[in-house]
Amino acid sequence: MQLWSRRKFFLTSLASSAVAGVGKLFGAASPVHAEVATPVATPGKRPLIISSANGLHALDKGMDILKKGGDTLDAAIAAVTVVENDPNNDSVGYGGLPNEEGEVELDASCMHGPTGRAGSVASVRRIKNVARLAKTVMEKTNHVMIVGDGARRFAVAEGFEESNLLTDHSRLIWLAWKASSSFNWRPGIDSPEWKEHVSSIFDGDAEKIAYAERVIAHPPTGTIPCMAVNENGDISATTTTSGLAWKIPGRVGDSPIIGAGCCVDNEVGAAGSTGKGEENIKISGGHTIIEMMRKGMSPKDACLEAMNRVAHNYRNDKKKLTTFHIFFYALNKDGVHGAASLWRNTYDHSRHSTYAVHDGTEARLVDCATLFDDVGGDT
Repeated sequence: MQLWSRRKFFLTSLASSAVAGVGKLFGAASPVHAEVATPVATPGKRPLIISSANGLHALDKGMDILKKGGDTLDAAIAAVTVVENDPNNDSVGYGGLPNEEGEVELDASCMHGPTGRAGSVASVRRIKNVARLAKTVMEKTNHVMIVGDGARRFAVAEGFEESNLLTDHSRLIWLAWKASSSFNWRPGIDSPEWKEHVSSIFDGDAEKIAYAERVIAHPPTGTIPCMAVNENGDISATTTTSGLAWKIPGRVGDSPIIGAGCCVDNEVGAAGSTGKGEENIKISGGHTIIEMMRKGMSPKDACLEAMNRVAHNYRNDKKKLTTFHIFFYALNKDGVHGAASLWRNTYDHSRHSTYAVHDGTEARLVDCATLFDDVGGDT
């Protein structure tokens, strides 16, 4: 077990009064109140890697690197690259659902705890592995963020391959969305196919039609953040996404924003997010979580405090809050982890909200803490 420094002991002894003041400043959003955690008697397990639930099958890649003594950022990026390359995941990388013009635009960021460096890219087209591209920005330039066509050209100069990121699956869903939102993108009323055009796009496949109808009505905001800590307590993180489906071209969410969708302090821990990025940007959620953990909060309670601030921006009005969903994830340098969701359900309402954890034995799903014990989140 790591020994607590005098500085940590002093900060922890002051945490009760300090965080109590935070509650008065920002207000509690629900009966779930985040409280200051005392020093953990039994620290979490290290090495350890966590991600959003859609990274469950990919964490083995990252853990293999950690077990061999590899770099924590290499471990996190190796895990999310599996998801970026998966054409069946339509919220990250290849096969991501496109913007309103049918172009897949990707965002990503990363932070390397041991050196305090960061890299980020946004609105990138035709480059599949943008988490690795964000790391290349960090390593090869004196910048933190490169966006748009400049990021694409930088990627090509650094040897990244250009490719069409729109799979047949995501293209057909985009066409179905166009048909549902514009009379010009479906047969006219004089056509016998007018009422069944979306069905004809998917050759009558009921499962594909149902999925398309769901993502058309509620554009997904799925993402994968990943955080890794090694045996020495060094920690890094990355977040990668294809962003909000059907977005205005050039829209950027929280994923590439350092301090929002990704934040690391090697003396404290790491944090990330999925869901409606605009809400996270407004509270600098990643940074908020890090600072709450610095003051002594557990990762779970720090995530709940960030969620409280999101809800507070809407005066805890559930009618407004139910129009979106958001998750926060955190890992401290001792290997203690936690996550919180605004609502108790997943994005598609299929089950309880969870996140993925690999402690060196096997990857598993763990329940998130929830701010509201209700079903919500239309996006």
